[in-house]
Amino acid sequence: MAKIALVTGATSGIGKATAIKLSTLGFNLIIAGRREERLKLLKYDLESNGVEVCALSFDLRDRTEVDKAIDSLSERWKAIDVLVNNAGLAAGRDTIQEGDIDNWEKMIDTNVKGLLYISRKVMPFMVNNKSGHIVNIGSTAGREVYPGGNVYCASKHAVDAISKSMRIDLVEYGIKVTQIRPGMAETEFSLVRFNGDVDSAKKVYADLEPLIGEDVAEMIGFAVGLPKHVCINDLEVTCTAQATSTIVNRK
Repeated sequence: MAKIALVTGATSGIGKATAIKLSTLGFNLIIAGRREERLKLLKYDLESNGVEVCALSFDLRDRTEVDKAIDSLSERWKAIDVLVNNAGLAAGRDTIQEGDIDNWEKMIDTNVKGLLYISRKVMPFMVNNKSGHIVNIGSTAGREVYPGGNVYCASKHAVDAISKSMRIDLVEYGIKVTQIRPGMAETEFSLVRFNGDVDSAKKVYADLEPLIGEDVAEMIGFAVGLPKHVCINDLEVTCTAQATSTIVNRK
């Protein structure tokens, strides 16, 4: 029987690339995101790889919506083997003393609370089955800080701590927890961060070759494909041109 993977934030970037990668590995997919039309298109594309797909459109920041979406799954679909907590965002690059509190709440609600909401719904299924794998998409910003990164960095530091705690609490049930921490990856990330300003988003990746969603998806595919007794706990990946969040070699 094919395994089932749930991928959040599946409508673009790393999430979409991960759903595609897992479909090529034979996983049946639950794809989650807010943009329903994009989910429908992705569902069609994934099914062409011969796998079954369930699309769930909801706002991860709303605990009621999360509960309703997961509760709507049939018992067969609730047998989730892999949860990829990909949904996340950055909003703004203000200094903390000039920060937009709405942006702070958006980042905390998505990157921290949303991850917790969906994990809390899925983990009991894995505990009951004494098997499963949770992949949390963190960031190099989860171990570093940089100018204007304040609350975004804090939210990813939280993902780092949550991932380590999950690993400890779930180890007795044979459940793997992997944190993957990408550096600069050219997706919709910067476009969202700069509120749709295309020029500002492009400058982030100017004069270098950044990661793309497919690069991170390859890491996820590798991690979930390892033997049952092998777990990658933490994996940081950057483009060759990036040494730290602030040290980058631009040509």
